[in-house]
Amino acid sequence: MTGSGSGLPLLFLDVDGPLILAALPCEPVWATTWAGEANAVLAPRLGLPELPVVAWPPPSDEDERDARAGLHWKTRTLVRWAAGRAFVWVDDEVTERDRRWVTAHHAGRALLHRVDPGLGLTDTSLRQIEVWLRTG
Repeated sequence: MTGSGSGLPLLFLDVDGPLILAALPCEPVWATTWAGEANAVLAPRLGLPELPVVAWPPPSDEDERDARAGLHWKTRTLVRWAAGRAFVWVDDEVTERDRRWVTAHHAGRALLHRVDPGLGLTDTSLRQIEVWLRTG
């Protein structure tokens, strides 16, 4: 499944602390192992509407090879889900390896933004993401 195709960049969210401001010009998408529970439990507490949810495929041999190479298990799925659309991925486990892989395998713009799980998404991070979204 892919996004609605609104043309806005996607914003893939993990649950480890991101706080979303509705003013960002993007389409938020849950990218967490919470799956649909993110809509049931988190969205109401954050004042968010129900959001699309990335469906994670079952683990595969490809995932094991990726893990050995240092690639996050979410990376391939998010690139497939984005289907060429610009996206921001906010997660506490994003690495430089994921950034290089996305650059090599994704036709659209992408910002992989690592958050400190103890701090969550800070004002500085939100400003960086907003600048990236608005300059695309």
